[in-house]
Amino acid sequence: MIQSLLFFCFLLPLVFIIFKPKSKFKSKSDEKLAPKSYPFIGSYLSIYSNRHRLIQWTSDAVHNSPNFTFLLRRPFGQSRIITGNPTVVQHILKTQFSTYQKGGIFRDTLFDLLGDGIFNVDGDAWKFQRQLSSHEFNTKSLRHFVEHVVDSELNERLLPILTTAAANETVLDLQDILQRFAFDNICKIAFGYDPGYLTPSLPDAKFAVAFEDAVRISSERFRMITPVLWKIQRFLNIGSEKRLKEAVFEIREFAMKILNEKKQELKDKPSIQSVDLLSRFISSGHSDEKFVTDIVISFILAGRDTTSAALTWFFWLIFKNPEVESEIVREINEKSDSPIYDEVKEMVYTHASLCECMRLYPPVPIDTKAATVDDVFPDGTDVKKGMVVSYHPYAMGRMETLWGGDYIEFRPERWLKKDEREEKMRFVPRDPYTYPVFQAGPRICLGKDMAFLQMKRVVAGVLRQFKVVPVVNDGSEPVFVGALTSKMKGGFPVKIKERK
Repeated sequence: MIQSLLFFCFLLPLVFIIFKPKSKFKSKSDEKLAPKSYPFIGSYLSIYSNRHRLIQWTSDAVHNSPNFTFLLRRPFGQSRIITGNPTVVQHILKTQFSTYQKGGIFRDTLFDLLGDGIFNVDGDAWKFQRQLSSHEFNTKSLRHFVEHVVDSELNERLLPILTTAAANETVLDLQDILQRFAFDNICKIAFGYDPGYLTPSLPDAKFAVAFEDAVRISSERFRMITPVLWKIQRFLNIGSEKRLKEAVFEIREFAMKILNEKKQELKDKPSIQSVDLLSRFISSGHSDEKFVTDIVISFILAGRDTTSAALTWFFWLIFKNPEVESEIVREINEKSDSPIYDEVKEMVYTHASLCECMRLYPPVPIDTKAATVDDVFPDGTDVKKGMVVSYHPYAMGRMETLWGGDYIEFRPERWLKKDEREEKMRFVPRDPYTYPVFQAGPRICLGKDMAFLQMKRVVAGVLRQFKVVPVVNDGSEPVFVGALTSKMKGGFPVKIKERK
């Protein structure tokens, strides 16, 4: 591994000196349209120099392209098309859905962690898992989720921790707290198991730590100059790949333990009224243990990081926009006498605020497919079979052409419209191909409604009692880090204040 890195360290500067860039752009203003590309190494020099801000850098490239689509040339002839054009996004996710699949690169990179789970397969395997999983998101299941799973985690764990922090003026890493909250929630729904990750001692639960390491290392694979490097490490069982192997073993060992316990539970009590995903798959007659655990692991990944990422940025944005926070608190107090499920369903302004937050800081900032045949995008871009294509929600949420001159402002009102008949505001969703935060088309996120219910219940529970005050230097901003899901670099330190 070290020899390979040294080889590239000497090779790349040499190539840079010998070859002129393959670029048709002549002026400085033209050069902004796309990253410079060189023979053999493509745009690696630009990629490397922007390795700590790849999401922001590719977002800039999307914005600077006349049709909001550009070609990124990676080393060794790898090409990747990245777009923020809603017409192209609709083409990828709906019109030519069968043409754009997960692809070999994406599948191979995440296979050790996700296996044949729903987020890593196409075709009949994907259809079956989606159809069976969809039963988990009906109204009855959603009501149970928010009234029992979320509410118990909120009142028995999250709020007591915040109360103690407020009394002791403790600094908390709210990003970590929210990840723990979401992890407990999704494990209860997926496994029917409570890992107790959000308890006052904030334990380093073995399963949760292994999951965090596996996701981080799997994400890092995408950023390597070539997949050959991580595959060599995996073959030699060294470096981060050694830790990934250990982490995946721990995850699957734990999942198998829960699976066997669940099988025994269902055997002893065949009429048990269980709502967890694992019970549903077992009851469907599937005995392939690896297949079932693949599915559950995929759902833990989806449920753990996405809502916690959205809520982390949400609390930062309302701190910066106190007038929005005041309006949210007013709405919470108005709905406080409603039953829990009805309360969160009717929180229109809070819903708009969460959508506005995810416009600026999408939990999944970029998503990738692969072309199965030659194609042409609606904007005229040629796509070759096997080429990787990505759509860029982060870039799309910051485009003036889509959101107007105030696109950089956090303004929930852009999602609302006055209902003259009832004299109140109603939520107006945007076209999912302009706002593909939850994907769109046949693969649109099954857990969208569940995510909003969970987030709104947390917001109501927290802001009714507390103010969240970030511990930051004046004028400093958290750093957005994008991988499989987005995070704040270094966590989100806050103090909790009792609301008077």
